[in-house]
Amino acid sequence: MSSFTAKDGTRIFYKDWGRGQPVLFSHGWPLSADAWDAQLVFLGHKGFRVIAHDRRSHGRSDQTWNGNDMDTYADDLSTLIEKLELKDLIMVGHSTGGGEVARYLGRHGTRRVAKAVLVGAVPPLMLKTAANPLGLPIEVFDGIRAGTSDNRSQFFKDLSLPFYGYNRDGARISEGVRESFWLQGMMGGIKGQLDCIREFSEVDYSDDLKKIDVPTLFIHGDDDQIVPIDAAARQASKLVKGSVLKVYKGGDHGLPTTQPERFNEDLLAFIKA
Repeated sequence: MSSFTAKDGTRIFYKDWGRGQPVLFSHGWPLSADAWDAQLVFLGHKGFRVIAHDRRSHGRSDQTWNGNDMDTYADDLSTLIEKLELKDLIMVGHSTGGGEVARYLGRHGTRRVAKAVLVGAVPPLMLKTAANPLGLPIEVFDGIRAGTSDNRSQFFKDLSLPFYGYNRDGARISEGVRESFWLQGMMGGIKGQLDCIREFSEVDYSDDLKKIDVPTLFIHGDDDQIVPIDAAARQASKLVKGSVLKVYKGGDHGLPTTQPERFNEDLLAFIKA
């Protein structure tokens, strides 16, 4: 397996396939690089170099006690980008991975980056506060912590239903997708997964978004039950100058998996534009 060593010695798994302009994918919680398989194969066949890593304490990467925070995630991403000498890079982040991309761009700049795509992403801030009334109350995230702590195996099985919109009337449920979600979640380390809940819910990415100066596309479903669009993409897209927001009507949180054909074509069109 390919891996790189972060500044603190953590070994982080990554996939690196194909040749051409590089496209780097950051996955959501509690998943792994495998969540991007449909995109890796599609863009790889289109002549792109595709890279996806397992965030520390997720997937096949080391399960760490410390360092499970967004600044470290962004620094890990920077180490990978420097190691592979990536330039003219397209960065794509889903959900928590969207926060990771935003923090990388805010913390490390856009010198190596050509464009960014944030999909069902958590920025600017998921938590409801006096200044962010559209956010979700802390009790929602405390419930995620409790579910992960008490019986994460069952919790991940249950979470897959709203994640992919499978709890909606008329939904075509894929048990394979649900099992993959559960498997990817259970591969990760519980300490890091618990730490990461704070990072996707209570971290404010507004300042990071304001620093983004490359073409940016936001894609979000208006029936996203995990990261509601009104508190996320509708607000985040206003903070990135010149960004574009593409709304999938009736779309769920797991668009790269549930609508891969449409998502892949939209992604490719944006990259080539």
